[in-house]
Amino acid sequence: MISHQPWYHGNITRSTAEDLLSKAGKDGSFLLRDSESIQGAYALCVLFQNCVYTYRILPNEEKKLSVQASEGVPIRFFSALPDLVEAYYKENMGLVTRLQYPVQKEEEPEEEPEPVILPPQLPPRNFTPSECKDFQSDISRGTERGTEHTRPSISDTYTQRLQQMDVSNLSVDNQKSIQEYFRTSLCLDAEQVQNGNPTLPHFKKLILSICKNLNSEIARTIPSLEALQRVLDQPLSPGSGRLRSQVSGDSTNQSVAFRLEQMTELIYSVEEKTKNAVFEFVGYDGGHRKSLIPPVTFEVKSESIGISNKMFLKVDMEGGKVFFKKSKDGPEDKYFVHNKILQLVKLQKMQNRLVLVVETEKEKTLRKDFVFNDTKKREGFCQLLQQMKNKHSGKPEPDMITIFVGTWNMGNASPPHNITSWFQSKGQGKTHDDTANQIPHDIYVIGTQEDPLGEKEWIDNVRGALRNITNISFKHIATQTLWSIRIVVLAKPEHENRISHVFSGSVKTGIANALGNKGAVGVSFMFNGTSFGFVNSHLTSGSEKKLRRNQNYISILRFLNLGDKKLNPFDITHSFTHLFWLGDLNYRVDLPSQEAENIVMKIKQQQYQDLLARDQLNMEREEEKVFLDYEEEEITFAPTYRFERDTREKYAYTKAKATGTKYNLPSWCDRVLRKSYPMVHAVCNSYGCTNDIMTSDHSPVFATFDVGVSSQFISKSDLSKDAQGAIKFMNCVAVLLTKSKTKFFIEYHSSCLEKFVKSPEGDNQENTEGSIKVRFGGQVELTPIIADPEYLLDQHILICIKSTDCDESYGEGCVALRSAENAYTEFSIKLTHHGEHTGLLTGSIQLHTSEGKQTEKLYDFIKVGDDPGASKSKTGDNTKKTEDGRPPKMIENPLYGSMSGSRGVKDHLHPPDSFPKTELDVDWQPPVPTPRIRSFTCSETKPQSPSTTNRTNSSSGLQPQNITKKPVVPSRSEGGMIGPNRPPVPVKSRTGQPQEPQLKPRDYRDSSELPSKIRPPARPDQPKDVHQETPQPLKTGRPLK
Repeated sequence: MISHQPWYHGNITRSTAEDLLSKAGKDGSFLLRDSESIQGAYALCVLFQNCVYTYRILPNEEKKLSVQASEGVPIRFFSALPDLVEAYYKENMGLVTRLQYPVQKEEEPEEEPEPVILPPQLPPRNFTPSECKDFQSDISRGTERGTEHTRPSISDTYTQRLQQMDVSNLSVDNQKSIQEYFRTSLCLDAEQVQNGNPTLPHFKKLILSICKNLNSEIARTIPSLEALQRVLDQPLSPGSGRLRSQVSGDSTNQSVAFRLEQMTELIYSVEEKTKNAVFEFVGYDGGHRKSLIPPVTFEVKSESIGISNKMFLKVDMEGGKVFFKKSKDGPEDKYFVHNKILQLVKLQKMQNRLVLVVETEKEKTLRKDFVFNDTKKREGFCQLLQQMKNKHSGKPEPDMITIFVGTWNMGNASPPHNITSWFQSKGQGKTHDDTANQIPHDIYVIGTQEDPLGEKEWIDNVRGALRNITNISFKHIATQTLWSIRIVVLAKPEHENRISHVFSGSVKTGIANALGNKGAVGVSFMFNGTSFGFVNSHLTSGSEKKLRRNQNYISILRFLNLGDKKLNPFDITHSFTHLFWLGDLNYRVDLPSQEAENIVMKIKQQQYQDLLARDQLNMEREEEKVFLDYEEEEITFAPTYRFERDTREKYAYTKAKATGTKYNLPSWCDRVLRKSYPMVHAVCNSYGCTNDIMTSDHSPVFATFDVGVSSQFISKSDLSKDAQGAIKFMNCVAVLLTKSKTKFFIEYHSSCLEKFVKSPEGDNQENTEGSIKVRFGGQVELTPIIADPEYLLDQHILICIKSTDCDESYGEGCVALRSAENAYTEFSIKLTHHGEHTGLLTGSIQLHTSEGKQTEKLYDFIKVGDDPGASKSKTGDNTKKTEDGRPPKMIENPLYGSMSGSRGVKDHLHPPDSFPKTELDVDWQPPVPTPRIRSFTCSETKPQSPSTTNRTNSSSGLQPQNITKKPVVPSRSEGGMIGPNRPPVPVKSRTGQPQEPQLKPRDYRDSSELPSKIRPPARPDQPKDVHQETPQPLKTGRPLK
């Protein structure tokens, strides 16, 4: 067999093959691997003069194999790979050199087999002869009629089931009651549900009838037990009281208690399943349109003339108003309607402070500054106002949705009856304020591992819990299960028609990649014009198996088949606008086992940063070995593994095994990470774990996100009359980390193009050892299918650099067209392939669109920044004053549009004639790009994470360190734009008024995101960074702190 050949390496990556050949170091060293570009083909990799040459081996229709070698060499066909390899040991066969030294596979250390829990087996169904006849007749009727079957009534369905059951052990009265309910009353309950009454009155009547003897028995029993309890409440002496408590737990009482508990759970289960069946049959949506979020009042402090005054802000989300009250029960005569609240600015220096920019009836802009009791209250207020804006915007399609992502290793134990805290983001970490608990998310994604329940039972549990919280019956979008690894996606009923192109898949990474006890499941779909991917994985366990977990991650990246099949060169990291990766990743705190007690002590003291510095996932990400360019919210909750079951007070970090004591140190095994395209909106609102769900040795983890979405574009004008759009890429230079000796070209992919576009071959230039520089001369012009900026500015171009010899990718990246919204723009993007950093691509992009501008997005309503009142601008005599006598600090209003002139065809600057030089050419200074009008924050120059700055070099102990907590900044990725400048938020002007220039325009974002230590040096021709100006204090009685 081919797998036994020493030179055959299977599906290793191209970069791994190059590393193996480089280690061999001899000309003529070779190996074979599977082709990455063509299914069933192979790649022959040969080392010569420290360069790797790759030749494709392709099968023909008769499955004969041939090598794509040099031109002019006759093609030879072989029946088997060993025959082909043997023939190419000879000279002059068209290869750069003959094959001489086969490179053998590296020996992998044998793994200690994990306990494998086989997937649950479905019991065989026994058909009676009559059932078989009915089944055959149903098939024949379905064939005659076509693909659809006639749907039986809900009454007939359950009546037939009842007739097939043995009910001889039931009382005659109960038999009649149940038969009568399914024949007539069930339809009446269904009618009630359709009319908006979900209480199932006839079903409740049936339960009362069945349990009437039980009710009378309980009514007689409970008073007796209560009387006995009152007598025994006060023991005669402490000793006797303890004695009674010890002997009272005899088996009879336990049996009664157990049977009562069983009965209670059974009644709950029957009631829930009946509701689900009736609701699903009639298409009842849970009455969510009648589910109103009640008004919420916040206590705040407002500072005026240096004096702090207590106030109350009442948010009426349904009415679209915010009331300003001096007392909680005071009059509600002063309020602002939703369309008069222009913007919220969350200040970072004071995490509980918020600025409201409102418009008064005199068309003046007024700024109101409030201090909340804590950060959670401020976040709850912002979420309510964002939802109020979304609800009353009048937009037919949303441009922002909220997503709940949860992961839980259930430990092969049934969940408790109440799991609502998980879906309400209650517990430890960054959690939701109680005021935001009633706001339902648009999409719920629930990932489980070691899940003992059947699919339907678990989905019913989740939907029931969500219905109890939100009064909404969520629609089931998709489920994928691999053994006990499962992912479930639910969505609001109104989004059902917005979701399309649903795909699901799984990858096994268990022993020999053949068992599904470890692996991943995934679901992908389109929400209008935005693609989403979700991956739930359970990676290899064990503190010492970090490298195996890294391999699991790479295998899932390569072989999980989700999303658009046209994006064949790209793995799942580049295939979706938003990709979420969740699960029991099993990365541990990398400390010696003797540190266990010290770790527990630090957890009790909430000194998490010392432990996170030794978190394996954080360290592997820092070294770019896994989850390259993914983002994870700051962890502020305790490790979620390994607890004693039924408590969250004690970690069970030792485990007795036949080979000795095994240590499972408390660790953050359960994680949620995200990767989005550049310059799209994505903000994490919560990230934490629950405290009250204790059936497993893991705690459930939750994360919630606000994400931007785009609508399916519908033009308001005649597209044939619009100017044709163009996307021009110029002067691209790639630096590739490879030893391959080949030529390269670029492929451009996007949903805004009819088909992908290839560039001409690039010119290779020598570079440092282990890399090659490729210049792609001239320009490549792409023609979008729609030139309207409303559509085009939401699009992205996926770039793939391929080799001409084997058509395999050497690196992929993404450029946001929004980065070229206003001018010819230079870009610099990191190239990755199968999770590895493979190079850098620089170049220029120019965008031509038709006339018009993009509608402002609702998610721009909330900004993050420094004190907006810290600087003043010069204004002319005609500038209107605010009510406090100061010039208005105008912000471009994201809801009501910029007041600047409308843009025409965007063709601002002409590209230079010569190539721009790369980072390696230090003598060239690139031009400063024109600032964008829209505001965003840069993510490429973020300061190091706490895990980076606090990482200790000691592997044997924990060192106390001074930790400065960095506030979390909701941001947009910059998308590869060069230069440290971030454009300021422009002054909002009004028609008919002279617009005065602002000498020092303020930026309402966190300028601390680019601290001076990591800020790139300013170029000689670059203007002074406006973010470094010294804030001026407000005109108040006290200095600004």
